[in-house]
Amino acid sequence: MSFFPDGFLWGATTAAYQVEGAVVEDGRGPSIWDFFSHTSGKTFNGDTGDIACDQYHRLDIDLDLMAELEMSLHRFSVSWSRVLPAGKGTVNQKGIDYYERMIDGLLSRGIQPMLTLYHWDLPQALQEKGGWANRDSASYFADYAGLINRRLGDRVAFWNTLNEPWCVAFLGYRDGILAPGIKDEALAYKVVHHQLLAHARATEHMRADGTKGRIGLALNLVSEIPGSTASQDVAAAHRMDGIENRIFLDPLFKGHYPEDIVRFVAPVTDFGFVHEGDLDAIQQSLDFLGVNFYQQHITSADPTDPERKVRVAVPGKRGSAMDMDVAPEGLVDVLLRVKRDYGDLPIYITENGMAAQDKVDPDGRVRDAQRIEFWDERLLAVSEAIEGGVDIRGYVASSLLDNFEWQMGYSSRCGMVYVDFGTQKRIWKDSARWYQRVIVSHGAIVGALRWE
Repeated sequence: MSFFPDGFLWGATTAAYQVEGAVVEDGRGPSIWDFFSHTSGKTFNGDTGDIACDQYHRLDIDLDLMAELEMSLHRFSVSWSRVLPAGKGTVNQKGIDYYERMIDGLLSRGIQPMLTLYHWDLPQALQEKGGWANRDSASYFADYAGLINRRLGDRVAFWNTLNEPWCVAFLGYRDGILAPGIKDEALAYKVVHHQLLAHARATEHMRADGTKGRIGLALNLVSEIPGSTASQDVAAAHRMDGIENRIFLDPLFKGHYPEDIVRFVAPVTDFGFVHEGDLDAIQQSLDFLGVNFYQQHITSADPTDPERKVRVAVPGKRGSAMDMDVAPEGLVDVLLRVKRDYGDLPIYITENGMAAQDKVDPDGRVRDAQRIEFWDERLLAVSEAIEGGVDIRGYVASSLLDNFEWQMGYSSRCGMVYVDFGTQKRIWKDSARWYQRVIVSHGAIVGALRWE
């Protein structure tokens, strides 16, 4: 049996660059993803978000979808460069107007907005000033957050300042596989700090202006399992936990970076970018924590260099197109761990989903039984964590629509609603109809999977 408390919120997520399209319309400025996706070899098949789901022109259609799904919460992001084309300075009123329509459309349909200020699409003009490696970006972000709060904040219940800052720092600045496509490990750690500082400054700014909403950020946390009980494997898993989880959780909840990680990366950086007062501002800057969950790792020391290198395996994978279908026990592990090590702050599952090669059958139906089973298992995991004492207040499935999947382009589909990108027709998948039943039953059907 599953259990979800009264007031538990049910939603789905989108992100601006993944769904909006209209990248050169109505005064929108370019973002780093416009440049990255148009650079040869950076995305699958050269795919871009130029059109994506065309939500900019089809907003009411998608809002009606959400209402029909009976969602009580929608997580979406604002395109920074749509409202501030240069990242700062002149405001683009047409961009503000679009998000006014989004928020008012949600509220008129009984859906609470969860607004993400930054979902990876930094204005290109700010990247040319150094991007997140430039400390000034924290101030630019705070000003942007203040603008959005003043214009829209009277109607926003929940704010995510940042989405998955780990991906921005390590996949965007260390590995170069996400925008802006830089490969510099030292910069990655600076970007970690500047994003956390941006979150803190934005939070200060919004609270000083009297924001009505609760403020959090969304971290993609990873369940780390040692490959064996051997001391080297245990140490390797702890080290990976430090780089993937504790490097954000410790500053936010304890006011310092993990000492073992600071020592480990000393050959790369001395953390001299941390200024006096930064960590005090970052600590306890949250009203809630957003948890995005996609990964569980079995980590072992690499025998070629056990003190520095690791080998990682993914348990429980059963055919997800993007290595997302990991064992649901990992989600329970992550949630219980946050409560145990960091306290009882309210948690929202702000992303959780899987990719597949969904197809429309000749009868017009999209049978995605694997996704239904996936979400059923993860919601059981959420229920288990709630019964274990974790204060979880909502679940946001990823994603509402098939969309532009970043460097993977349109090679796989994560949505509960199928999008024919040629016609922009929306088709409910079986998973959407199942999720509608979950919401209407307030989770009562979770764990009693029946779908034909």
